[in-house]
Formats: sequence, structure tokens, C-alpha cells
Amino acid sequence: MLRSLHRWPGLLAAVLVLALSLSGVALSVFPAVEAISAPPAVAGQTVADLAAKVQATHPTVEQIRRAPSGRITAYWFDGNTPGSAVIDPATGQDAGSADPSAFRTWLTDFHRALLMEDAGRWTTAAAALAMLVLSVSGAALVARRQGGWRKWFAPMRGPAAGRWHGEFARVAVATLTLSAFTALWMTASTFDLLPADEANAAFPATVSGQTGLSPAAMPALAAVPVADLRDLTFPYAGDATDAFALTTSQGTGFVDQGTGALLVWAVNGPWANIGEWIYLLHTGEGAAFWGLILGLATLAAPVLAVTGTLVWLRNRRNRPSVAGMASAGKAETVILVASEGGSTWGFAKALGHALQQAGGSVHIAPLSAFAPQAYSAAQRILIMAATWGDGDAPAASQSALGRVAAAAPHPTARLAVLGFGDRSFPAFCGYAEAIDTAARAAGWQMLLPLDRIDRHSAQAFARWSATLGEAIGTPLSAIHQPEPPRTTALTLVTRRDYGEAVQAPTAILRFALPSASLFDRIAGRGLPRFQPGDLLGIVPQGSSVPRYYSLASGTGDGFVEIVVRKHPGGLCSGQLLDLSAGQSVQGFVKPNPSFRPDRSDAPLILVGAGTGIGPLAGIIRANTRRRPIYLWFGARHPQADFLYGADLDLWSASGQLANLATAFSRTATRHYVQDRLRADAERIRDLVSKGGRIMVCGGREMAQGVRETLAEILAPAGLSPATLKAGGRYAEDSY
Repeated sequence: MLRSLHRWPGLLAAVLVLALSLSGVALSVFPAVEAISAPPAVAGQTVADLAAKVQATHPTVEQIRRAPSGRITAYWFDGNTPGSAVIDPATGQDAGSADPSAFRTWLTDFHRALLMEDAGRWTTAAAALAMLVLSVSGAALVARRQGGWRKWFAPMRGPAAGRWHGEFARVAVATLTLSAFTALWMTASTFDLLPADEANAAFPATVSGQTGLSPAAMPALAAVPVADLRDLTFPYAGDATDAFALTTSQGTGFVDQGTGALLVWAVNGPWANIGEWIYLLHTGEGAAFWGLILGLATLAAPVLAVTGTLVWLRNRRNRPSVAGMASAGKAETVILVASEGGSTWGFAKALGHALQQAGGSVHIAPLSAFAPQAYSAAQRILIMAATWGDGDAPAASQSALGRVAAAAPHPTARLAVLGFGDRSFPAFCGYAEAIDTAARAAGWQMLLPLDRIDRHSAQAFARWSATLGEAIGTPLSAIHQPEPPRTTALTLVTRRDYGEAVQAPTAILRFALPSASLFDRIAGRGLPRFQPGDLLGIVPQGSSVPRYYSLASGTGDGFVEIVVRKHPGGLCSGQLLDLSAGQSVQGFVKPNPSFRPDRSDAPLILVGAGTGIGPLAGIIRANTRRRPIYLWFGARHPQADFLYGADLDLWSASGQLANLATAFSRTATRHYVQDRLRADAERIRDLVSKGGRIMVCGGREMAQGVRETLAEILAPAGLSPATLKAGGRYAEDSY
């Protein structure tokens, strides 16, 4: 419901909102220009002094106006010829033309009413209402995506278009909401839909009948600072029964032209005062700096329109519906999907189609819409959940786990959970496991034990669907071959070879960074921005299953670098190590947000062995602010496979690496990295006590051994890798 509330106003009113946003951005510049170009105000000047100086310059002056920007304009008649000018308040002399810019007039009319008077005002009000709905629902969606309001400014992740959409939304949502609300208020005020209590003083019943007193001698005008003036209208020449009409920010009244006394005064009510603030907040008139901020924030609207459309198109592509899909309340089978990149939706469609062919009714929806009370006819609920990073939920499903845990079991439907992930990650299908555990703890009846699909295996999915068919008494054959990932050509620039002497050929491969515009990245073309520790997926020839390599570089380095060791019979590693400079492979980037250094100044402890040095080297290379980084590195032989050896010396000399500790297993000492950690136990405890964070990268057995060793080292301090991980201070990338 929340997504629909956000989606349809955005799609239906996109062009109109864009037009009003861009015209509003242009208008936001004028108050600043006007404030800069206006003659400077005179400190402490009163209306009496200003009026006297203007009258000395223009004896037939009829009106003086002060705009919220501070610009003062006078109007007069020379005979039958009207005149006007911007006034220098220090002298009362003309300081420029008062004629409004034709472009500004046109732009203002377009922004307010689309050049269509009242009908246009109602149309722009509808657009403002759409923007208000978009802003409020968008804020709620950002909070849900982030896992709660408290995590509003936590780093965002996910596909580029959705991430950019969320980043701009959370920065601009407050100003966009304010702009939409104030626009609606001003429209309602224009059509007299709000209470009106603006001061409207009645002309006094009696006046002195005297004339000729200089404004400089009038006590009522001397009591009003120029900063409060809105309008001063002079009495009609020669008419002793007329009076000065004075309007300020507080109210309106009349001043006797012969005595200078205040005859009548009416004060603005609260609705009028609120209206003045609304006008200032919407236009920036009277607060030029705020107007510029408002304009800059409104520039986010076009970006949000583009990225929002791309997100909608991607979701339509990634969330295929099944023809003849039943509504949530009438379906026998409800399939709920949690997916980061969209690939899990293809499996859901295949399963839904198979169930329909078997005579069943099916409803497919995102897991974020989990609402068992709406599934009145359901006999089974199937959750197909992908895992992101270190056991995390996909961005759009972060709140779903809490819903599953809190929901009462369905009275008729049983539940089954199928996980999708990559077995090379430590938390393989960790999010699906968490959902299954939460459902069981909540008392749900389980249709099947938790099962897992490794790297989108079509065979494993077919086997699971057959098992599901047996459980429901209906033969099922759900076959889905996922589309290969969109890749980009990467051309090898240089390579550094190691390991031949110890029968472990290894190379540091550096590829040219493909050029891609911001729009290309938002649209999902080319490589997105990446950091050391993210993953480079390579699809080897003769296979549709990508292999992943931890990146040893970031986008800012200007190249794509990985470390590859040749595995006996390894299809991808063999092809990569056969590359020569100038040859290319197809690759794509997969973010790995769980393996990134935080931004604190606390010590960073890096532990790696073999090719696990890759992302750690990238982190050290990027340490331009000289955070204290300590590296423990294990290899076979210092002359054979001391990867990045020369670089580490340079980084140590530059202060990017505080300390390097090595261990080699093919030398006389035969030390492993775990042995060196034990030898440095006291230093490690000291670094951890200072808030240090630990990052480990390497083979799965090595990572487990390091974890156990660190548990021994940290035990005297009452800590462990598990407690550090719970506090966000321990990260592991193993393979």
C-alpha cells in the first residue's frame, strides 16, 4: 500500500512536478539577486526619515513600498505621467528602475498558475498535493528501507538507481515537504479557503484637517523602523480630509497628515502572521539565503523523477507477474520474494506458473508486503529470500523479519522458506535462516524444512520444487534458468606474477577502468562505483555461473585490480592467468558492504593470507588520511609469493601502513599467520582495547584458524570475535 501511494502520484504527476520544480528553482535565485542589488539599508532608520528624503526628491510621491528583500520602491506622478524607481534609503535618490523583469513576471505566472489563471492554480495545487504525498510516503519508505528512523543516515546500499533515489530523497525530503505544504497553503489562501484575520483598519471618523507637516516631524512614522515597513501611501494632494495609510509587518493604520499622530491601528491576527511565514518559507522573499537553499534542494526533484522512473522500470522488469495471478485474498498459494538484484523474482515466476499449470491459484508479492491477515484463502505461504552481504536482508526487505517474528500464525496456511545465496560467503543464506527461525519461534506450521539454493542453481531449484509438489500432493516441475548478469569488457593493462617457485601460480591483474557517465551507472550500465573488498564477478567462457574475486582497488584508484591464484582444474582462474596485456574479459561488480572499513580513527587490524591480501592492500592504498593500520600477512615464501611486498614498503614509508607483521610457511621457521598473531597477542589486545576493528580475508580454513586464535588472544580481555562482530568491529571475507 505504501509503495503504491508513493508510486502512482510520482508517475502520474511527474512532468507537472518537474515543470513546477524547475521553475521554482529559477525563481529562488531572484530574491538573492534582489537582496544583493538593492541599496544597503540604513541602520536604525525610521519611516519618518525615509519618507521625508523620498518626498524631497519626488515632491509628488504617492506611495513607498518595501519588499521583503529590503528593496524600497517609490511611485509618483509628474503631471499625468506616472513614475517609479528603486530608492536609495540613505539619500532618497533614485537607484534604479522599478520595472519588473518580463521573464520573472512570466516565470512567476507559470509557476503559480501555468499561465492559466484560476484553472492553472488548481492544477498546480494538485501537483503540490502529489509532491506532498510523494515526500511523506518517500520518507516512510526510506525509513523502512534503512530499518527504522534511527538509521535514517546509515549508509545505503543496493542497485545504483535505488541507492541514488534514496540518497537524494533523504537529503531533500524535508524541504520538498515544506515546499509542497506551503504551496497548498498559499493556494488555499488565494481562494479564501482559510480563516482571514489580516488587519484592515477602518478609515478614521475624524482627522485634524491640518496639512503641510513634514513626514520627518510625524511621531507615528518616527516610531516605525524601516525594517518593519510594508507600504506607506501618502494622502491625496490638497485633500485635508485624507490621511497617511501605513502598513507594517504587524498591522495597518492611518496617520494624521497635519499632526503626525496615529489615528487608527489594527493588528494582524495569528492567521495573517502564519501566512507571512508561509510566504517567506515558500518563496525565500525576505530570506535570500534560505531561498537559495530551497532552490538547491528542489533541484533534487528532477533527479528523483529520473531515478524513481528507473527504479519503477527495473522493478517491473525484475518482478514479473504471472498471467491470471489471483488477488492476495483469493490465492491458495502466496509467494513472497526478498531480492536485492531481482534475480529471485524469476524463480518465483517459474514456481507460480508451475502451480497454475497444476490447477492452483497463485499470488506473488514482495516480502516487504507480508500481511498474513490478508491471505484469507491461503493454504501455503512460500518465502523465497535472497541474502545480501554478511547475512543481511535485501534493502527493500529490512523490516520484513520483524513482521514475520511478530505475526500470529495463519489459521490454515503452512509456511516454507527457500534461501538464495552464494556458498562462498560465510553467512550463506543467513537471511533466509533468520526468517525460518523467526517463523518457527512464532509458532508457524512449517510445510518444508529450510532449503538453500547456491548461486541460482537451476538444478537445485528444480529438485526443491519437486519436493514441494510431494508435500502438497501435486506433481510440480518448476524450471528456471536465470539470465546471465550484465557484464562490461575489462581490458588487462598490467600483470605481476608470483608463486611459480612454490607451485602456486598467482598474479596481480590490473584492468583499465571502463569509462561510464553518471547516467550510465544509474541506469545499470558499465561498472558502478566500488571500493576495496567489493567483488568482481567474472563469467568464464563455457559457463554461466560467475566466479567472484575480491577487489584490491576502488573507483578512485582509476583501475580495476584483483589477485588470482590458479587452482588445479579451475576454469576461471586458468583463463584469467592466461591473459596478456591488451586482452579482455567480461566482468561486473557486486557490492560487499559488510567488508569495508569504518570511517573512524580507531586502529584497523588487517589479517590476510595468500590472495586474501588483495582487498587489504586496496584498503591500505586508500588510507590517505593516515589512519593507524596494522597488517598481519601470511604467505609461503618471501621470494616467491610475497604479494604487494614493494608496495607495502612504500605504504609503510608514507604512513599509510603503521606496522607490517609477516609469516612464511615455506621457510626454516615455518610460521603461519596464526603463529604470528599469538606472538603479538599483547599488541593485539592493546589495539582492540583502543576501539580497534579487525578485518580478515583469505581461505575458509585460514579464516577459521584466525578466528580461533583471536578468540584465545582476546579471552583475557573478556572479548571474542563474536562479540566484536556484534558491535560491528569484526568482518570476515573468506572463500
